[in-house]
Amino acid sequence: MQLEQFHPKSKLITRTTLVNRPKYPLIDAHNHLGSPFGGGWDKKPLAELLDTLDEAGVVAYVDLDGGWGEHILNAHLDLFKQPAPERFQIFGGVDWERWLELGDRFPEWAAGRLRIQKERGAQGLKIWKPFGLHVRDHLGTLVGVDDARLDPIWQAAGELGLPVLAHVADPVAFFDPIDETNERWEEIGAHPDWAFTSPPFPSFNSILHGFYNLVKRHSGTTFIGAHVGCYAENLSWVGKMLDDCPNYFIDISARLGELGRQPYSARRFFIQYQDRILFGSDAGPDLEAYRLGYRFLETDDEYFNYNGGEVPQQGRWQVCGLYLPDDVLEKVYQKNAIKVLNIS
Repeated sequence: MQLEQFHPKSKLITRTTLVNRPKYPLIDAHNHLGSPFGGGWDKKPLAELLDTLDEAGVVAYVDLDGGWGEHILNAHLDLFKQPAPERFQIFGGVDWERWLELGDRFPEWAAGRLRIQKERGAQGLKIWKPFGLHVRDHLGTLVGVDDARLDPIWQAAGELGLPVLAHVADPVAFFDPIDETNERWEEIGAHPDWAFTSPPFPSFNSILHGFYNLVKRHSGTTFIGAHVGCYAENLSWVGKMLDDCPNYFIDISARLGELGRQPYSARRFFIQYQDRILFGSDAGPDLEAYRLGYRFLETDDEYFNYNGGEVPQQGRWQVCGLYLPDDVLEKVYQKNAIKVLNIS
């Protein structure tokens, strides 16, 4: 039998708690509405989307797809923000490809575009993971996350009151050699373009330390570290960055698998940093994904699949729920997002 054919079924008998709606109204601070990440809701009726969010208990939804380009930003503002302004926030982005054309003028140009995006209706800035891995300047040099030439962009975000939600690295194993010791071997085999082995890519640690330097240097700008600060495997490191940078927050999107395999540490982390954590799904407006997140945060269920279905998608492990206290849940579900995202 080949390894990919091996899918053992646990004989452990545990409780399954169904949580159809969150204990408190939810603000989803990290999600999508376009294709492929958000399920293509830009091609579906808005009323159907609103009904789905109502059923899930989601009162506000951050759509990050505007960060792919201003044409998408404008389309999503027209499709979602304009008809339902209280339900949606659309984040803008940076067009890194223009650096080749604009040269040294690029940072100021990008800062100016950010101002225009806010005037159009954008309420935040999304930085995607090519930053630090693929983005190059007009000379063809790979750009570090803390490159000082880009300071005008982060300064403009702070002046405009736009939070910067940044995804600067993927799971640590994606940067490791793809061999028998890699815990994400099957996942990378299914998605070989997710491998960022160093070399030739920068090391994971260099990217994360660059991000730390960036957030620390721009204390007047609010940053949100996507996916548990892009380092859910090391909550001590994330906690230190939160301690050192009062302008820094994190979301928990797409990291139930990492958090749930360290439930004691994760629960302590949530309680200690309860004012700095935002809920995010990153699975589109999907009822099953939302309910799995509610189960994870609210119950003490043991040893269940973190992504639904029968087979874990990110690694051969199961997770345990965190059964967070009510006051912590309310902050993670809504209060922190109201503060960080300036939701009235």
